[in-house]
Amino acid sequence: MARDADLEDRVRAALSARSTVTEKAMFGGLAFMVDGKMVVSVGNGGGALLVRVPRERDDDYVGRPGARRAQMGAGRSMGQGWISVNAAALESDDDLQGWIDAATSSTPAPPAASRTTDPVQ
Repeated sequence: MARDADLEDRVRAALSARSTVTEKAMFGGLAFMVDGKMVVSVGNGGGALLVRVPRERDDDYVGRPGARRAQMGAGRSMGQGWISVNAAALESDDDLQGWIDAATSSTPAPPAASRTTDPVQ
């Protein structure tokens, strides 16, 4: 799936209040990292947005409209905590923000020595 520049911009805006967001090409898409941990990625995982959620909350999120277990190739589940969200479920900024909040709700800050200071470019 090709990357979606508009969705990338919307994700940047949704994460703009965070001070330590970096972007990195990975998994064939553009991953957004908060405090060094990937929270979402645009254009991979079999949907418009790949979202990393807490494993213990996986069932809550995978059952939402437009969401399903992310796959790495045909029929290969990425496992609990990896959710693929289709574009129709991300139409409004509130919808997107809900997924960003889900992904960042339990992203603990790493020890100070390992924090990245690169701003979003």
